[in-house]
Amino acid sequence: MGEKFFKEAIPVVLKKKIKDLPSSPGVYLMKDSSDRVIYVGKAKNLKNRVRSYFQNTKAHSQKIKKLKANINDFQLILTDTEFEAFMLECKLIKEIKPIFNKKMKNPTSYTYIRFHKRNTHWTIDLSNTIEKDGSLYFGPYPSKHTVEKALQGMKEFLKIDCGNPNKGTPCLNYSLDLCIGICFNEDSRKQYNERLQKMMDFLQGTDTEVLQKLKQKMIDASNNYDFETAAKYRDTLDAIQSLIYKVKVIEFTEANKNIALIEYIEDATLKLFLIKGNRVLFSEKYKIEKENSEQLVEKIKANILKHFKSFSNHSSIEVSKGEIDEAQIIYSYLNSSSCKYVVIDDKWLEFDHQTNIDSSILYTLLK
Repeated sequence: MGEKFFKEAIPVVLKKKIKDLPSSPGVYLMKDSSDRVIYVGKAKNLKNRVRSYFQNTKAHSQKIKKLKANINDFQLILTDTEFEAFMLECKLIKEIKPIFNKKMKNPTSYTYIRFHKRNTHWTIDLSNTIEKDGSLYFGPYPSKHTVEKALQGMKEFLKIDCGNPNKGTPCLNYSLDLCIGICFNEDSRKQYNERLQKMMDFLQGTDTEVLQKLKQKMIDASNNYDFETAAKYRDTLDAIQSLIYKVKVIEFTEANKNIALIEYIEDATLKLFLIKGNRVLFSEKYKIEKENSEQLVEKIKANILKHFKSFSNHSSIEVSKGEIDEAQIIYSYLNSSSCKYVVIDDKWLEFDHQTNIDSSILYTLLK
């Protein structure tokens, strides 16, 4: 018979709204009996997503069950694309700060990895902010738990997880073969600093040796039927891969490129987006059947000049904690199969004339 609606929990006013839900992308705002927004979500198909809240299913988490018990009404904001729904959801969560969107609304959840030189050796810790203290910072990363897991795994693998670096006697981790002996052996400090440098090089994306060796260790453990150890290496690798992904997001965004992209909404309709860094500068829909490719390319060129021109002299930017959500949404979108994009070179924006822009790259967007 399929899913059943929990009729006793649905206010009468919502029954028709649920029945008439559209199948388009968009954002939904769940409200309580005081008309307060308690949750903001996005969906590629609003009908399927919003209806799921009003169905009895064992798959619902405790958070969703608690949310359902407080829903008295909802509001929809339709968008043309799922990408716009993601960006709008992010914006509204930061503005409204709904009680059930705790993960995204708390900026202190973003974490930096800090390398700080103390006396003769480097130390590693986590920080919620960047201080002008001569330290080297990596991040920001959205998940403190993931960062902790990745760092702990790398420390143990490199055997630099020392419990008492300044004590002068062997620590417990030395006896467990997780520390090379910097706690009591002065000669080990040089080796410790070299291994820590490898970790810094890895986080900067210039050395992947640690990653490759971890993968081999996982394979070796699995081949030896030591599945518990293999699983531990796998979890560490997953955490490290997450950090690598965040580094790529930040590097791409901070390059502050001029991005022109299109997404086909329907066979005869496309939408153009112009993106700079982590900002969407412009978007517009075009009906393809009403104009030929040449006319469409000229319109795109005009908008490129208009909206990128004032930013053409801007060099790289710095992504702050408050901007990483938008940066990640844009990066994921650009690397999905939903759109096609090209990078507009700054030199094409030096003159106020459309002919300076290479038309051939724009025609590739329309193919």
